[in-house]
Amino acid sequence: MTDNVTLLISGMTVGVIIFQTAIVAPSVFESLSSDDSSIFLRKVFPKFFILIGVLGVISNLVAVTNQDDHAVMVSGATVALAVFAYLLIPMTNKSRDAGNEKAFKRLHLGSVLLTLTILGVNLSGLVL
Repeated sequence: MTDNVTLLISGMTVGVIIFQTAIVAPSVFESLSSDDSSIFLRKVFPKFFILIGVLGVISNLVAVTNQDDHAVMVSGATVALAVFAYLLIPMTNKSRDAGNEKAFKRLHLGSVLLTLTILGVNLSGLVL
């Protein structure tokens, strides 16, 4: 019964990332002022990475129970990368608040690359 749960969770993770990046973020930038979008995104992104991390933990528990090595790697990487991205948030916000655009751009790029890696890892969980 739990054989397809890890696939379902990888699909959910992919869906959450695509929804956030293709629907939510562009809508925020189109609809809200710079100050309001900053406030909103500072509330959403921690929750975004927590959700991805929780999905990864659930998937990992199921994968370990099912002795599915590939799913263990996918879910473990998902959790680790989501935690790392979550930990970048305060540094990213601090650099933005301090007007340190160079640090902000570097940290934001790191967050984007981590998110894309999580997306790729979970797509591999669906394909392989």
